[in-house]
Amino acid sequence: MTTPAPQGNGRRTLAAVLIGIAALVYGVSPLDLAPEAILGPLGLLDDAGVLVGAGIAIWKLLAGRKK
Repeated sequence: MTTPAPQGNGRRTLAAVLIGIAALVYGVSPLDLAPEAILGPLGLLDDAGVLVGAGIAIWKLLAGRKK
């Protein structure tokens, strides 16, 4: 007999996937807080910040998940 999965694991996984998708969409979006066309390479810092922040958020979400 199998035991049911604890509540919340599916929601954490879904939240992690949605955060990842949102970060990737922001990274490829032409709309930007700091446009590369104006700031050059410095304009990539906001993209990098969003990706790093999303990675940390995903890690924190999934680190608290029980198997």
